[in-house]
Amino acid sequence: MSNIVRIRKGLDLCLVGGASGEAVDCVSVPTRFAVFPDDYCGIMPKLAKKEGDVVNAGERVLFDKRNEDVSIVSPVAGVVKKVVRGERRKIVRVEIEADGSDRHEMFDVASDDADAVVSVLRRSGLWAYMRQRPYDIVPDAGYDKLPRDIFITAFDSAPLANPYTLLNKDTALFEKGVGILVKLTRGKVYVCCRQEEVVETPYSETYIVEGPHPAGNAGIQIANIKPVNKGETVWTLDADTVVRIGGLFANGYVDFSCVTAVVGECVKKPFLMKTTAGMPIADLLKDNLTEPAEKCRIISGNVLTGVKENCDGYLHFPFRQITVIPENSHESEFMGWASLSAKKYSFSRCFFSWLGRKDKKYHFDAKINGSERAIIMAGEYDKVLPMDIYSEYLIKAIIAKDIDKMEQLGIYEVAPEDFALCEFIDTSKLELQKIVREGLDYLRKEMN
Repeated sequence: MSNIVRIRKGLDLCLVGGASGEAVDCVSVPTRFAVFPDDYCGIMPKLAKKEGDVVNAGERVLFDKRNEDVSIVSPVAGVVKKVVRGERRKIVRVEIEADGSDRHEMFDVASDDADAVVSVLRRSGLWAYMRQRPYDIVPDAGYDKLPRDIFITAFDSAPLANPYTLLNKDTALFEKGVGILVKLTRGKVYVCCRQEEVVETPYSETYIVEGPHPAGNAGIQIANIKPVNKGETVWTLDADTVVRIGGLFANGYVDFSCVTAVVGECVKKPFLMKTTAGMPIADLLKDNLTEPAEKCRIISGNVLTGVKENCDGYLHFPFRQITVIPENSHESEFMGWASLSAKKYSFSRCFFSWLGRKDKKYHFDAKINGSERAIIMAGEYDKVLPMDIYSEYLIKAIIAKDIDKMEQLGIYEVAPEDFALCEFIDTSKLELQKIVREGLDYLRKEMN
C-alpha cells in the first residue's frame, strides 16, 4: 500500500504553451549531438577521445580525473567532431557527428553483486545521471560509500513539464532497475509519484506526493519522508534513469532515447517528441516558432532551473524539456511594471489577476521587472519552500561563508533547484540558485 505525502507550500506557475498527447517520433534525423561536462556537477572532466576518433553509443568521451572509471559517454555512434573549450581551456562541450549506425558499447552484466553493479554503472555513464545529497553532485565513486537510502522521482512538477517521466512507460525495465539499485543501499529505495500514475515494485516503498511545485523535486521529497542529517548520504535519480539501468542489465547496453517536451509561448504547436539525449535544439524547433529566434529565450529545461541556449545549441541533461518564451515582450507597455493590468501575474497579489481563476494561464517573458538590491528579510521564501529550514538565514550564512551556521541551518538537505521558486518570487532579485551552488561547492571543498 502506498503512503501519501501532502505538500502544502509551493506554487504552480500556469504558463501559456503546454503540450499534451502522446509523444511523436522525430521527423528529421539529427546528425550532430553534444555532451556537456557542466551538466554533471562534481566531476573534473578529462578527455578520453580526441577529435576524429570513432565512438560507439555508450562509449566514454570524458572521464573524471579523480576516478577514471566515472565516465561521460556518447549518446550515439559516430565521430568526435569537435571539442569546444572556454576560458583557461575548460571543456565546454564535446560534439559527436552521428553516422546513423546502431553500434553500442557492450558491458558485462553477468554479475549483479554490489561491486560489479557500481563498476558497470560508472563505465556506462549512468552513474553520472545520479545525484548525491549532500552537495547535489554525482555520487562519490568509492565502493565503501554506499548511501543510506535511494530516492526515485517518477514525476515532474516544473512549469510546462511532461508530468509523467517514466521512459516509454516501461514498467518491466523500471522494476528491474529498482531491483539493481536495492543492492547499492543499506536502507530502502523510495519511489515518489503522483496519484494518477502510481508506480510500485516489490523492491521499493512507494509514496504518493500531492501538492504544487516543488513537490517533484527530490530534495522536497527527502525532506518530507526521511531528511538527510550530517554524516548521511542519499542518492537521487529520476524514473527515466531507472529504466535505462534496467535496460542496461537486461540487454548489455544503454538506450539513450528520451521523451522531450517542446513547450512555451513562442512555440506554435507544443508537443512531446521521442528523440535522443544531447540532440540539436534547431531540429526540435524547426519551423515551429512564432517569433524569430533572436526575439526568444530558448531554455534547455524549464523556466525555473533550465540553461539558456541559442537556437544552434543542444539539449542538456536531464533531456526532458525545451522551453521557449519571449525575450523582451511588451517593450512599450503603458506604465510598464507599475501597470495594474489584470493580465499580469503577481505572487504577492499586486495585480487584480489573483481574483480570477486559479488555473488561469499567464504570458511570461524573460524580464526580471526590477533590479538586484539588498536582501529583504520578508519571510517570502518560506511560503514556497516546503522544508523545515530557515531559508533566508541560510542564504545569508552562505553569502557570509559561515560554515557552522550553514550546517546548523540545513545546507546538507538542499540543492539549487529547491530555491528556484524562491528566486522567482524574491523581491531582492538575488540569484539564489547560484548562491546555493557556490555555497555547496565551498562547503564540500572545506570539509574534504
